Amino acid sequence: MKFQRIQDLRTDADLSQKQISDILHISQRSYSHYETGSRNIPIEMLIRLANYYETSIDYLVGRTDNKKMPK
Repeated sequence: MKFQRIQDLRTDADLSQKQISDILHISQRSYSHYETGSRNIPIEMLIRLANYYETSIDYLVGRTDNKKMPK
C-alpha cells in the first residue's frame, strides 16, 4: 500500500526524504520504502509522523480526510 499522504505532507513542508528521515532517526532508504509502500510502516513511525505533522494516524493511512488533529 502506497502512503501518498506522507509523501504529500513531506513535500508540502518542503522537506526532502533525507531531512524527514533524519527527524525520524531512520535511514533515507527506510523512509523511501514507507512512502512507496514496499515496506509496512511500524506503528512507532506512524506515531512520530502524526506528531510531527500534527495530524492523526487515521489521516496518514487514509481512514479519514480530516487533516486536523481531533480535540
